[in-house]
Amino acid sequence: MEAEIRLVFKDAETACAVARAVSPDNLKAPRGVFVETAYDGNCVLTKIKCDKSLATFISTIDDLLFSVSTAEKALAALRKSR
Repeated sequence: MEAEIRLVFKDAETACAVARAVSPDNLKAPRGVFVETAYDGNCVLTKIKCDKSLATFISTIDDLLFSVSTAEKALAALRKSR
């Protein structure tokens, strides 16, 4: 199974920060799961490949989106405090 998730942000700075925040997940993916995240301009692109079960595939996508949401909330809080 494969997925390509493209998230568009309001600016490149936000996209870069989100990509950097979730990229550690690239390194700790379990055997049989490949995750690669990069940014280009104001877009974050994540490619996921999974040779395991559908449940693992869906869980990987869910984890990514949760991490992105957390990064967005942290950035918003940081910007608000300035």
